[in-house]
Amino acid sequence: MTDTTTDLTTSDVAPTSSVATREILDPSTGEVIDVVAEHGAADVDEAVRIARTALESGPWPAMPRSERARLLLRIADAIESASEELFQLETRNNGRPVTETRAQLSRVPEWFRYNAGLLAAQRDAVLPSDGPYLTYQRRTPLGVCGIITPFNHPMLILARSLSAALANGNTVVVKPSEMTPLTTLALARIIKDAGLPNGVVTVVTGGREAGARLTQHPDVAKITLTGGTEAGRSAAVATASRFARVTAELGGKTPIIVFEDVDPVVAAEGAAFAAFVAAGQSCVAGSRFLVHRSIYDQFVTALSARARAIRLGDPADPRTQMGPLISDRQREKVRHLIDTGVVEGAKLSAGGRIPDLPAPLSGGFFLEPTVLADATIDMTVSQEEIFGPVAVVIPFDDEHDAISMANDNRYGLGAGVWTRDIARGHRVADRIVAGMVWVNDHHRLEPSLPWGGVKESGAGKDAGAESFDDFSWIKTIVVRISDDHVDWYGGHDNLRLN
Repeated sequence: MTDTTTDLTTSDVAPTSSVATREILDPSTGEVIDVVAEHGAADVDEAVRIARTALESGPWPAMPRSERARLLLRIADAIESASEELFQLETRNNGRPVTETRAQLSRVPEWFRYNAGLLAAQRDAVLPSDGPYLTYQRRTPLGVCGIITPFNHPMLILARSLSAALANGNTVVVKPSEMTPLTTLALARIIKDAGLPNGVVTVVTGGREAGARLTQHPDVAKITLTGGTEAGRSAAVATASRFARVTAELGGKTPIIVFEDVDPVVAAEGAAFAAFVAAGQSCVAGSRFLVHRSIYDQFVTALSARARAIRLGDPADPRTQMGPLISDRQREKVRHLIDTGVVEGAKLSAGGRIPDLPAPLSGGFFLEPTVLADATIDMTVSQEEIFGPVAVVIPFDDEHDAISMANDNRYGLGAGVWTRDIARGHRVADRIVAGMVWVNDHHRLEPSLPWGGVKESGAGKDAGAESFDDFSWIKTIVVRISDDHVDWYGGHDNLRLN
């Protein structure tokens, strides 16, 4: 076990006030694997001070774009070189099977390369202006930015925002989930070794107190938060009070519509990936499967069989297909929702139990992949985010019925449509109220694709040019290029006001 309590920043100056520590658990065994500092409000203040000093006095914001872009490319190469260590570390910290973490984290360098490319290709706009004027725009760093990341995809979600923030010349304070800080701390060391100036990125490891202070800090110009809806609501209120920017990617209750023209077995295979990857701990996890009544029974049978066949076990074993939930508390929340679904009339078609695994996995937070069939749209399990390996299956009769049920929810992050009718695929995708819709697939992403939802799933976009642009502010400069002068009160004709 490595004590990381003092190795917290890319600066030589560490936050000063904390004496408390937090044990980090391996969710597959329940065993302590590390100890980190439990930072509080005073530590966040110190981290923001470090970041502000680097912004105002350091070389980073004023560095030529080409140099910043080259450094981002070096960071991408360094992450790639350390990839095996990062795969294993994240698997151990959050319990995802190593096959999943390898597939996901191997793409992290792409975000740094993509934003380096946007930076290298960035042009300042020259705007049309009547009269003898040259009008142009300059993009300027926002300042100190705060990034708050969740436990489920700690490094990928950090990379999406961090790469865009750094490309624009900002300095950053990162607060990872208190349960999964290890790959964030590893990344901080990697980017320091790659040559990022001191103080440009600072990591604070703490819980709610640290997160609340970061969102409320008067010197933080933007918050990017991925987490629960209530946390996002609090961050939005805190940033609004000082007119700071906020991007919030929050909860979800992803509907997936399965039409009668698809093979129900093929659709069930796609449904299993949507529902059970990351043990269902994803904001866009497929959680409401709306299936045409004519293939409903076949789909439920196929999905239940697939769920029962998923191999649970040691996340470090490449043969393992699903790992544990992040904590016993989360597992108990999911079990309670499953029980609620059954009480309200849903049928437990697969799973729902704690598996019998040998030691040391018996101390982990595993739960069987679960299928709740014969649900209705008004059930608790059909409306509330479960954040666990639970697929809720609901029959529908026609396209209008399916779209109505898909939109009958307070969330609007992701959605899916399975159909062989391409016109219907486009038509239905257009009518679903969600920030992202996949047709005949699920959870596919690229650095160029804006990521974010509507309704209570959040505001703003992560990734894509939209995210890149939101980490800067635009200054418009108007230059009079005529050699005469304006005398408004001298009686001249044809003067223009505004």
